[in-house]
Amino acid sequence: MNEAPLQRKVVVANPNGLHMRPSAAFVELAGRFQSEVTVRYEDKLVNGKSLWDLLLLAAMPGSELTLEARGPDAREALDELAALLAQVPQDV
Repeated sequence: MNEAPLQRKVVVANPNGLHMRPSAAFVELAGRFQSEVTVRYEDKLVNGKSLWDLLLLAAMPGSELTLEARGPDAREALDELAALLAQVPQDV
């Protein structure tokens, strides 16, 4: 896989930021795709399929993340993962 990763910027819409529950949902969704998924926040780049890595980002509400995906279903992965992060949960 030598192709460049696809990228998408997204703002964390959850008023509590990227805490345990939305991070777990992100990892579960990312795991459905064959593509490698990474998340960049400020100077940190982490594996988007690792719950602990995502939690280390400590991304607060309104944080701008860059999602990257490389692989056969990269575009679909970016579309769905970006939509997930842009959602405001109903129970907040």
